[in-house]
Amino acid sequence: MTTERSTELTTERLRLRQWLAGDLETWAAMNADPQVREFWPDLLTRDQAAASMEHFRGELTQRGWGWWAVEVAATGEFIGMAGLDPVDEEAPVTGVEAGWRLARSAWGRGYATEAARAVLAYGFQTLRLPEILAIAVAGNERSRALMRRLGMTHDPAEDFEDLTMPPGPLRHSVVYRIAAGAFPVDEP
Repeated sequence: MTTERSTELTTERLRLRQWLAGDLETWAAMNADPQVREFWPDLLTRDQAAASMEHFRGELTQRGWGWWAVEVAATGEFIGMAGLDPVDEEAPVTGVEAGWRLARSAWGRGYATEAARAVLAYGFQTLRLPEILAIAVAGNERSRALMRRLGMTHDPAEDFEDLTMPPGPLRHSVVYRIAAGAFPVDEP
């Protein structure tokens, strides 16, 4: 018998949880949306979206943390993902990366900021990480603005060309970081 050990995070409006079979339709639709995938080289097929979901599910089960499914607590509506993951080996930077991706219908409501704050709090308070970073395509101003709202700082000396991306504007990546001591801790 296998026991899942993924952690759930809750905020005032959101629940970050393990992936459920019922998330697939929305997840596949999100990853087939050109606006959601604007800073990725291609859209995902339904099968590719399902495979990514199963990968995330497995990492959450194995480690207890990773890329969580995000739902609106009041309604149970699945709206995307947020989480933490070790930086890909191909990147010229190391550490644990925070990230997020929400359905367009969830944009502009502060959900990404709320989910990202919960993820950072978990990384610093539970995992005791010394710092967390975030990587984005240089032109992804929405993500960069969120990184700044989180208190993350950008050092242009760490910017790099992501050779896993096709030649063009998607290759130039920026790195933002925040140290554990710079992240505000909410007192109970």
